[in-house]
Amino acid sequence: MKIIPAAFAAIAVLFVSGCDSALSAAPAAASAPSGPAVGLAIDPGDAAAAAYCRQTHGEVELRHAVYGSNSSQLLFLAGVAQFCQYTSKKDGSRIHVLLSTLYATKPTLAALAYYLKPPVGSCNGNPASCYCSYLGGSDQFGGTSGAGGGWYKKDSIDQTLEACIFPDMSSIDSWGLTYHAEGIIRGINLAKVLRYKYPGAR
Repeated sequence: MKIIPAAFAAIAVLFVSGCDSALSAAPAAASAPSGPAVGLAIDPGDAAAAAYCRQTHGEVELRHAVYGSNSSQLLFLAGVAQFCQYTSKKDGSRIHVLLSTLYATKPTLAALAYYLKPPVGSCNGNPASCYCSYLGGSDQFGGTSGAGGGWYKKDSIDQTLEACIFPDMSSIDSWGLTYHAEGIIRGINLAKVLRYKYPGAR
């Protein structure tokens, strides 16, 4: 895999820690949760963030972590998270940002990656997942096992979302980050809605 070097000191802290061993097989599939979701990923403060998402013309989505998206059955994991989805009226493209990342007034690694747009290199496989790893995040479920996974919402266009999650637990979807680094805005220019404003960003 060849990656173009990028000198951007503001997020030099981005790194990938040691990888856990890949999961060799998924347990039996579980049915989709039907009741109210409860999990560590949802913070009581997200109510204000959800209101802000709607105020800025986004849609709040509750998503469940799933494993095995490349197979015929999904395993629903314990994780749940709330994202704000922004959809472009012009071309229908979408971008997803974790509510806590959207609402944060201090820097997050996901927001810095979006603002600073380090260049995309070249690699084999999924370019968005590769770029996420290059930035120091991860969107992989099951490591290199190929089982697949992501953040699931039934009947949505992006049913299983590839969310690039950084070590500080901030997140923007991997394809949104990748396209933005190439100068393409998906959904909305997050610089206009992220509460943290990077100096000089437009």
